[in-house]
Amino acid sequence: MTTFLIDMDGILYHGEHVLPGAREFIARISPFRHLFVTNNPVLSPGAIAERLSGMGFNPSFPEQILTSADATALWLSRRMPDFRYYAIGGKGLHEALEKAGKPDALEADFVVIGEGPGLDYDALITGINLVLSKGAQLISTNPDVNVDSWNNGTHLVLPGGGALVAPFELATAKKAVTIGKPEPLLFEMALERLNASPEDCIMIGDRPDTDIVGAAAVGMRTALVRTGRFRPGTRWPAGLKQPDWDEDSLSDLAMTLQEAGILDSHGQ
Repeated sequence: MTTFLIDMDGILYHGEHVLPGAREFIARISPFRHLFVTNNPVLSPGAIAERLSGMGFNPSFPEQILTSADATALWLSRRMPDFRYYAIGGKGLHEALEKAGKPDALEADFVVIGEGPGLDYDALITGINLVLSKGAQLISTNPDVNVDSWNNGTHLVLPGGGALVAPFELATAKKAVTIGKPEPLLFEMALERLNASPEDCIMIGDRPDTDIVGAAAVGMRTALVRTGRFRPGTRWPAGLKQPDWDEDSLSDLAMTLQEAGILDSHGQ
């Protein structure tokens, strides 16, 4: 049976504004196994589920959401049970890591860089010296150089995980292990949670360089929806694999999937 991975920001909403057709699309795929996946490590799955429910989507539960922060914590716990870490980033990252490891700014095994507040000169000094003097491994939750945000309807561009980890990589000459899309780890963990194979899964996203490229690399079918960073009419980036479906909206995608026999007229 077909399973779906769905990105959220730029697909379901912009800030607090729900995108046209988003609620209807999620209702249509509700009979299918599906998982919301995001490179954003700032909010916890519980907070995201509460946000989705508050926006009028079908009741959402934390186990239906996989963030790069949770994937990072899982990967670290499998690599080193009871690991020690020093983390820089938002609340969701700290909550995820606290469930699996122990914060330790003196003897950390891992220096974990996410998105959100916390990066200042002192944090840079601490993280750099943990890597250089204590042998801590540098970890990045996601490689996005910048990400979109909205404040009272105004579009903002914020530094992403790739930008925030860059000074640590430069200062230590160490390349961070990256967990989020387009790296395979987040996709593999999503498939594991759904108990699904790549060929049965469709990844729906708005970014060619993360959602589409990463999912295609692990063998998934892909659907680009041009309601986020990549707008209708924008030329496809040279050298990147084309998606299986390229649509201007979720409503258009639903129609296309219906015509392909993946969704029927009743959404089953």
